[in-house]
Amino acid sequence: MSEIVTLQTYLERWAGGAPAKTAVAEAVRAIAAAGVGIADLVARGPLEESLAKIRGAEANAGGDTQKELDVVAEERILAALKPTPVAFLASEESEALIPVNPAGRLVVAVDPLDGSSNIDTNVSVGTIYSILPYDAGNHADPKDAVMRPGRDQVAAGFLAYGPATVLVATFGAGTQVFVHDRESGDFLLARAGVEIPAETKEYGVNQSNVRHWDAPMTRYIEDCLAGKEGPRGKDFNMRWVGSMVADAFRIFTRGGVYLYPGDKRKGYESGRLRLIYEANPVAFLTEQAGGGATDGKTRILDITPHHIHQRIPLVFGSKAEVETIAAYY
Repeated sequence: MSEIVTLQTYLERWAGGAPAKTAVAEAVRAIAAAGVGIADLVARGPLEESLAKIRGAEANAGGDTQKELDVVAEERILAALKPTPVAFLASEESEALIPVNPAGRLVVAVDPLDGSSNIDTNVSVGTIYSILPYDAGNHADPKDAVMRPGRDQVAAGFLAYGPATVLVATFGAGTQVFVHDRESGDFLLARAGVEIPAETKEYGVNQSNVRHWDAPMTRYIEDCLAGKEGPRGKDFNMRWVGSMVADAFRIFTRGGVYLYPGDKRKGYESGRLRLIYEANPVAFLTEQAGGGATDGKTRILDITPHHIHQRIPLVFGSKAEVETIAAYY
């Protein structure tokens, strides 16, 4: 019988008592614990109808419509991180960094509730996080700690709240999948060393925006749609959930490629996903699973942010397909 490994056990083995790693482990445990509570709220669906309502005319710091559960999720994550060695929390929902622990040695960047537009439709939503080292002596402005290329991340992951609550996590040594066991209350290691197949016949994109795309993106999709008779020489399937965590988990499970390009619409010219809160952590997870992640041309983890809420195009998933898409550009 194979050994049952809890998240706690995995983190203890990974940290090995090293102070810097132990700090990261504490932060991840706290985020996972907050995620269980958020998952419980999401699971109540229409019974918590008020949490799916838009907060008046309010928008979050990135300019998107803000729902009540976006704010509740942020509050729960912040409360969970208070006793941990996290100095500041950078959140998609807040304009400025939120002080957490004055003695902290980490900064956590988080999208508290990815896919919140799907809250009231019983579709999987989730929480995305990125963890970076913080040194008060080297960062006169705490914001500098998050304004770094994604390759500086020490850990990243996301929780997906669906039929199962799953945690997909990396600490720079492969990508692991943990599943929350409702009987024991623990997260259990379900898949170690996830590998995304390099080749795929499946892509995910919001194809209703085709009229707004630039020429390389249009050509790529047209060639996929042409199937076996076209230049790609194979038939493709399209899958699109609309919550990135759900689309990402599908890719980590069976391969595929996710595309959210920039387009001609106002506010979408540079893409719509946030570099720090969404693209960087997903790119880190993807590369650790053998996949690729670019903005269409440039490796995501090599891009230095110029704004804390910077938006960016994102292509990630099966490596060979990501490289093929880059060739179209």
